[in-house]
Amino acid sequence: MKKKRLLWILPPALLALLAGAFFLYVGIYYHADETARDALVSDGTVSVSETGYGWYFDGPGTGDALIFYPGAKVEETAYAPFLRLLAEKGLDVCLVRMPFRLAFFGIDKADGIRSLYGYDRWFVGGHSLGGAMAAVYAAGHGELSGVVLCAAYPTKPLDRQDLEILVYGSEDGVLNREKLAEGRAFASDYAAEYEIEGGNHAQFGAYGRQTGDGEARISAEEQQTKAADFILKSLHGE
Repeated sequence: MKKKRLLWILPPALLALLAGAFFLYVGIYYHADETARDALVSDGTVSVSETGYGWYFDGPGTGDALIFYPGAKVEETAYAPFLRLLAEKGLDVCLVRMPFRLAFFGIDKADGIRSLYGYDRWFVGGHSLGGAMAAVYAAGHGELSGVVLCAAYPTKPLDRQDLEILVYGSEDGVLNREKLAEGRAFASDYAAEYEIEGGNHAQFGAYGRQTGDGEARISAEEQQTKAADFILKSLHGE
């Protein structure tokens, strides 16, 4: 209540300034590149369609699906090449368009998406902040089968029976390694972790170089392929 009263007494000019600063902040973001746009075109293996929640990648798999939360201030379609690759390999993906491109404004977006399809197993996941917020969602939804974290970590205890898949690059200059280590305390009993040698933070998407990131020693295609292979093998218990 005190916070609400404070908002009422703030001068209109200050409120306008704060609002302007916020919209200026969220208006500057990483844009998807041409590789990402090309990955949004359907072919004989993967059908890609724009939906009310974002994008749906429907491949040959029928039993498992991943709800993917994008990283902070990244255009969601930047993840199309990586997610299309997952769909090709048997894991259908629902890519979520987040308010203001910040996943903490849409942590519960997965609720409505799961009601749209009849998959046997649902996983939530994401990249960077998106992955962290997906883990928050997973911590409160024990009915899920697991969480897929790309350059992210949990901040709350996960269901001990869920599958937790964690992938990140050795050259990632954005991922907080101390927080990553702390996050292992919240891991499930079925945690699988893979550090991709030569990979960095931004190459899970197709949006160019990210401020503070390390220099990758492998291509984005190779990093995404290695990540996708590890995720699919982990889902199948290999």
